[in-house]
Amino acid sequence: MVRYTVLRLLIFFGFVLLFWLVGLRDTSDMGRLVLVGSAAVASAAVSYVLLRGMRDEMTAKLVERHEARLRAKAEGFDDGDDELAEDAEIERDR
Repeated sequence: MVRYTVLRLLIFFGFVLLFWLVGLRDTSDMGRLVLVGSAAVASAAVSYVLLRGMRDEMTAKLVERHEARLRAKAEGFDDGDDELAEDAEIERDR
């Protein structure tokens, strides 16, 4: 997930640099908004195409983890019980 986010940010900042070099250098607030907005739209489109496999892989892992939690709950084991007990103990100590 971190790798995907870093790649998305690199693509975004790459487009910011590209558009700035091409001539979107207006220092007014509106010029900056156009620069960042254009970079956001372009990077979203490019990321959608280039990072599709990584995004699908990440989604599959998240679904698998969610289904494992549902199975564990159905079997009577809730992995959140330990965290709740720990939170209660910390609050009690305060």
